[in-house]
Amino acid sequence: MNGPALQERPSASASWRIALPHTAAAVPVARALVRTALSEVKYTADSDTAELLTAELVANAVEHTAGDAPIELVVELLPTGCQVEVHDLDPEPPGSLTKPVVEDPDPWQEHGRGLLLIRALSSSCGHRPTESGKAVWFRLPVVPPQWRPAG
Repeated sequence: MNGPALQERPSASASWRIALPHTAAAVPVARALVRTALSEVKYTADSDTAELLTAELVANAVEHTAGDAPIELVVELLPTGCQVEVHDLDPEPPGSLTKPVVEDPDPWQEHGRGLLLIRALSSSCGHRPTESGKAVWFRLPVVPPQWRPAG
């Protein structure tokens, strides 16, 4: 990562931005970037949850956007937690990210739970148009130190 390792919550935001290939190989790279970014701050959002939700966003961008143009991952550390965004070239909003789901996903289906996980586990989530498509994002709050496992 760029710059010195941060030991406390950042007083201002710190961010990382990386272009990822438009393939499934982007998912573990995105997880690793999020894990590394969050490890640089002593009191931050839950890394496991951030990795899981990031993997869902990146996998959705790879699966649901046409072409082979790179997707972009933006990780922003904030004094209140973190925000993760995935940018792609498709201007269409992502399924039911911000709409209530009328029915539960079929337990026998392999797909259909990613956006549900993002809505359920993030403190907020959404999407916004960009000049070249859209950004889909989620936020996670800082996890208080007393809630962290001893390590």
